[in-house]
Amino acid sequence: MKYGLIAALFAAPLTALPFVAFAAPTNYPLTIENCGSDVVIDKAPQRAVGLGQNSTEILLMLGLSDRMAGSAIWVSPVLPELATDNEKVHRIAANTPNFEAVVAREPDFIAAQFLTSVGPQGRVGTRQQFSDLGVPSYVSPTDCVVTDNSVSDGSRRKMFSMDLLYQEIDELSRIFDVVDRGETLIAQIKVREAAVRTKVADKANDVSLVYWFSSPEVAGDAWVAGKNGASGYITQVLGAKNVVASEQEWPLIGWETIAAEDPTVIVIGTMDRRTQSADDPAVKKTFLATDPVASKLGAVEKGHIVEMDAQAMNPTIRTISGLETVAASLERFGLLK
Repeated sequence: MKYGLIAALFAAPLTALPFVAFAAPTNYPLTIENCGSDVVIDKAPQRAVGLGQNSTEILLMLGLSDRMAGSAIWVSPVLPELATDNEKVHRIAANTPNFEAVVAREPDFIAAQFLTSVGPQGRVGTRQQFSDLGVPSYVSPTDCVVTDNSVSDGSRRKMFSMDLLYQEIDELSRIFDVVDRGETLIAQIKVREAAVRTKVADKANDVSLVYWFSSPEVAGDAWVAGKNGASGYITQVLGAKNVVASEQEWPLIGWETIAAEDPTVIVIGTMDRRTQSADDPAVKKTFLATDPVASKLGAVEKGHIVEMDAQAMNPTIRTISGLETVAASLERFGLLK
């Protein structure tokens, strides 16, 4: 790993990275075991499609905008530092596109964030459908380990580990023959995580949190983060407690149940998506301020509400910034003791 090269990048936000050719080139054909299937890559892709914002942003961070034929399934605006490169990539759809729309871009590789997009009942199409056209597909390892998730959010039996994200970055960098860029990006994230761990070490043991992604009905039950997902990882690094003990990625839980746990801090997801009633963070805040149950929570009364990029609540390249956001908020609230 070229630490001299990346030293100046450690303090910077995640961004598209420069390429310096030190690593040995990828030997093709390359075979990677992915979500129970062997994915064979005959040559470096030139017309990749990202299905899921995280998959697209990783490809952009690896400096691959010139080798992308399209992207789809967006929740938030692209990271500002990636905006220029992202403008070069055709957006097939903001939400889930159909199979024909993706195939029309003549892709030679599919990178998918979720199995729901390309799994056995893929909302876009199945891996077999793409394979029949000679197009290999790759699903994020962060989603491969989730059970019962081929149609909707499933359960995660073990705590999410950043090693799964690092595996994804490494494998994509090998698929595209840009290994040095992958190494640089992984090293950058590790340094940022280490900095937060040093900052919060043994200081948030009395803090409990709940992470509210959205709700199908504003005044109804809420989709909150289970204990083992990316939000659970954030909580674990902080040394705090997630008040939700479910292994489900996004269990639907009533506010009376949440109130019984009286979390110290409420983290609400921010996003541009507007497909669910409580996607808008302003709607979330209004609910918390006016609902007879939620408004009495200690976190609401004390103003211990954190706005965090909803993408960071899922295992993504943004999870590290989510960790930094929550850590900084706990410090601002005077909760790191």
